[in-house]
Amino acid sequence: MNFSGTLIGAVIGMWLTHNLLGALIGGALGFMFDASRQQRRRTPAQGGYVGPLFALIGAVAKADGRISEAEIAIAERMMSRMGLDQDERRRAIEAFNEGKQPEFNATEVIDELRQWVGHRRDHAFPVIDVVIDTVLAEGAPSPEKMAILRQLAFALRVSDMELMALMAMKGYAWNAGTGGGNRSYGGGGGGYVPPQRNTQGPDPYAVLGIQRDSDERAIKRAYRKLISEHHPDRLGDLPEDMRRRAEARASEINAAYERIKAERGFK
Repeated sequence: MNFSGTLIGAVIGMWLTHNLLGALIGGALGFMFDASRQQRRRTPAQGGYVGPLFALIGAVAKADGRISEAEIAIAERMMSRMGLDQDERRRAIEAFNEGKQPEFNATEVIDELRQWVGHRRDHAFPVIDVVIDTVLAEGAPSPEKMAILRQLAFALRVSDMELMALMAMKGYAWNAGTGGGNRSYGGGGGGYVPPQRNTQGPDPYAVLGIQRDSDERAIKRAYRKLISEHHPDRLGDLPEDMRRRAEARASEINAAYERIKAERGFK
C-alpha cells in the first residue's frame, strides 16, 4: 500500500498546528485517503474476481437444473479470452464446479464480487456482461437464471433499467415490469415473461435506457451518462476481454445515439 497520503497529511498537519497532535491528525486523515485509494485501485491482477465470477457462472448454468454444452463452451471461451494463466484457469474450473453443486449459495460469491467491484461502476458492467453471456447461452433464459442475474445487478448497484439496456445490447428485449419478478429474487413466479430476441436488432431507446417519448434533452443526458460509465479508458487494469466488451458496449451506445439523432433530426 502506498502511504504517500499519510506522509503528506502528517507534514501538512505539523505545518498548520506546529505540534505533534496536528501531525497525528493529518497523518490519520492521509491514511484514510490512502486506504480508500487502494480500495478503488483493486485490480483483477490480485485474483479477486476469478473464483467468485466462475462460481457464479456455474450457479447460473445449473439454475434450471442442468448444464448444457453451450454453457460449458461459453465458460471455456471466457477462460481463454480473459488470458487466465494455468493457476487461474485451474481455480476457475474448480470454482465453476463448486458453483454448479445443488447446495451452492450464490449470495456469498455475489457479495465477494460486490466487495471486489467496490464503488467502481465501470467494473460492475463488465462483470454483469460476462454473466449475461451464460444467462443467454441457450436463448431465452429461465426465471431462475434471471433471478440470479438481477440479484447480482442489485448488489453491484445496477438498476433494472440499466440491466435492460445491457440485455438490449445483446439483442434481447426485456421489461422488468412485466413478469421480470421482483427484488426478492425468489424466481420468476407466475406470469414470468422471459427476455426475447429482437430480430430487428437492438432497440436504440432500450440501449440508452430511455422511453421512446423522451425529449432531446433527456436523450442527450442519458447518452452522456452511459458513455462516461462504459468508456474503456476508465477501466484501468481489467483483463483484455473485459476491455473489449467495454469497447463493444461503447460502440453500441454511440450507434444507438446516432440512430436516434437521425430519426429525430437533431445534432
